[in-house]
Amino acid sequence: MSSGRVFAVEPWVVREPRLDLDRMGQVESVFALSNGHIGLRGNLDEGEPHAMPGTYLNSFYERRPLPYAEGGYGYPESGQTIINVTNGKLIRLLVEDEPFDLRYGRLRRHERVLDLRAGTLSRDVEWESPAGRVVRVRSTRLVSLTQRAIAAIEYEVEVVDAPALVVLQSELVANEQLPSRNEADPRVEAALTDPLVAEQHGSAGAGAYLIHSTRRSGLRVAASMDHEVHGPETTEVTSEAAEDIARTTVIARLEPGKPLRLVKYLAYGWSSRRSLPALHDQVRAALAAARYTGWDGLAAEQRAYLDEFWETADVEIDGDAELQQAVRVATFHVLQAGARAERRAVGAKGLTGEGYDGHTFWDTETFCLPVLVHLAPHAAADLLRWRQSILPQAYERAEQLGLKGAAFPWRTIRGQECSGYWPAGTAAFHINADIADAVRRYVAATGDVVFEREVGLELLVATARLWRSLGHHDAAGEFRIDGVTGPDEYTAIVDNNVYTNLMAQQNLRYAADVAARHPRTAARFGVDAEEMASWRDAAKSMRIPYDEVLGVHPQSEGFTSHAVWDFENTPAHKYPLLLHVPYFDLYRKQVIKQADLVLAMQLRPDAFSPEQMRRNFAYYEALTVRDSSLSACTQAVVAAWTGHLDLAYDYLAEAALVDMDDLAGNSDHGVHIASMAGTWTAVVAGFGGMRMDEAGINFAPRLPPALSRISFGLKWQGRQLRVEIRPDEAEYRLVSGPPMRLHHHGDAIALDGEPQVLPIPALEPVEPVEQPHGRAPRSRLSGNGTRRTFPEIAMPQPIALGMEEEPLRQTG
Repeated sequence: MSSGRVFAVEPWVVREPRLDLDRMGQVESVFALSNGHIGLRGNLDEGEPHAMPGTYLNSFYERRPLPYAEGGYGYPESGQTIINVTNGKLIRLLVEDEPFDLRYGRLRRHERVLDLRAGTLSRDVEWESPAGRVVRVRSTRLVSLTQRAIAAIEYEVEVVDAPALVVLQSELVANEQLPSRNEADPRVEAALTDPLVAEQHGSAGAGAYLIHSTRRSGLRVAASMDHEVHGPETTEVTSEAAEDIARTTVIARLEPGKPLRLVKYLAYGWSSRRSLPALHDQVRAALAAARYTGWDGLAAEQRAYLDEFWETADVEIDGDAELQQAVRVATFHVLQAGARAERRAVGAKGLTGEGYDGHTFWDTETFCLPVLVHLAPHAAADLLRWRQSILPQAYERAEQLGLKGAAFPWRTIRGQECSGYWPAGTAAFHINADIADAVRRYVAATGDVVFEREVGLELLVATARLWRSLGHHDAAGEFRIDGVTGPDEYTAIVDNNVYTNLMAQQNLRYAADVAARHPRTAARFGVDAEEMASWRDAAKSMRIPYDEVLGVHPQSEGFTSHAVWDFENTPAHKYPLLLHVPYFDLYRKQVIKQADLVLAMQLRPDAFSPEQMRRNFAYYEALTVRDSSLSACTQAVVAAWTGHLDLAYDYLAEAALVDMDDLAGNSDHGVHIASMAGTWTAVVAGFGGMRMDEAGINFAPRLPPALSRISFGLKWQGRQLRVEIRPDEAEYRLVSGPPMRLHHHGDAIALDGEPQVLPIPALEPVEPVEQPHGRAPRSRLSGNGTRRTFPEIAMPQPIALGMEEEPLRQTG
């Protein structure tokens, strides 16, 4: 990997000032554009070179075998994998019959910019061909946030030094060649090789279309393109189509200073039910609407959509320009993942890559939903409606497991369980309580009683019934939940995991309360007073282990009695441990992959006293190695709550920069959407001290010493609120909506027309906490207490490229 930073630090854009082939995969992920329905990786327009070409449609997948060394009852028989659908990004350029390929010739300039306010990815290239012809290429692409089925590209080529014949080939390509997946089982590789079967194709004028279906999952996808061409009068345009490729060719002889401009409109649609003619008509209609709107209209709609979003969503950070940029990038990607998902899932990578096979986990409800309920509540509601839509599969899975209610899948695309490793999959039943918690958060933040009755109640009843059948009352009368796995995947199949039990307790209580509020709807699900009483009884008697000797909550029953991992003798190259150590050894030691008990404190702070929270945090800091990107954001929140503000600042930066700096070394597989969502939460819940429930919203803000100001906005029950934190005071401003009340460090205040400015109480000194040997977060502060500085990115210099037989060699 090259040394130095990839991106320049700027407030509202992500700029790659020079091409770096060693970082291409990471950049493709960060530069991915999506609207929650369509996802386009940030590949070069000409397609090559690339790390992973990627065009994705939400929930469009292929089935693949799940190999087992030794099978067992209840193991899923097949998995689901997101697939690269028809690639419409491609615009190939030939200059006097030489392909525009950055690996050859001389690259004079290459810059790409992701604009967070415009919602576009732009590119500016000046290239000298091996024969000495110089051209300048400018392109801008977008995936529309307003027209769900549409993506568009504006592409302009200009000859610089002398007239030249240029050819543009704008293409749709299905079943394009992909890098090997390196699967251990050749059946998996075979299942995902050429997954699309051609059904229909056609071309006319300046456009074409391809329709395919998947071999195994039975899904149909249509992709269509059309073009506007602006060039010399002698410009020629032709189109053709075959089974797996459609092409519109534009030929023109260009004079210097007179560019050829192409606008490419793309429409995508898929269905498991619509007929071929219906899907064809659907994408053609979407394409017609896009052409009617025009490039300028689409760009204006995109900017207006994002202007409205950022008015609430923007987080302002004074004192750390790099962090400021990273927090905005994170918020942008969370929006992209869910904006137009419309009753489909948000995967762990969004639509930015094929990591985790495109699966959705508990990340959606626990990390993404708390952000979306305050910034884009319509998207949060739709994600929960998706969970409601897959209840039939969850009911079936629970029955297969011998349980009542619904058992939601640990990992899935369309609702079926796709985890072949049950200790860290099926046994992680907490996902069901996480979904219930997301319902609670959405209703509290929006006051949407209709949603609570029509969507939330069914989810709550189904999950409450699961807990009531999964757990049992022991001889002492305590309600136990045994043989499960909590969020920490280094500790599996345990009794009474505190996180699981506390979240299940809340699930049971909330289900009973909501059923009591909507008795007629509850009766339709067969809920009666006796069943509600049983839920409340289980919640009241829930077993919550506590170690009286150590004065901390064990992560699960007996956890604090396990041997502590030998951190001192574990070298850095052995992390992440799961790649170098058998799970057998991890499961029986005190070593934590990701925040578990600490996450319980974040999501159920009502269950812990301040002293318990401080002691627990110190204990688990010394055991948590953060081999998961889900951990740092949670540790940031609780570090801030317990007075460790510098540590919280370090963890916030780690969560925010996981993809911008490729901290995990796997951003080429797609960005870490949950960590990005957790970045917002680390600011708002951590330094803002935000907690909320049905009774209202509370803040206890504190600013880390390295920063001079934080400002953030959010939506709350039809209102827009802005909070500004300064070293000694906080300001609360009601931007829009009716008057409201909130709490500041426990004191009730009323907000109407005038901002309220209140002092921040002094922070009591706290004892430092320690992390496992070698696993402390990267400090944001230098030795003298000032913020760490970062090297500037060198501005691009002309890169001499070899001829055909000598490809580009990058030098760092």
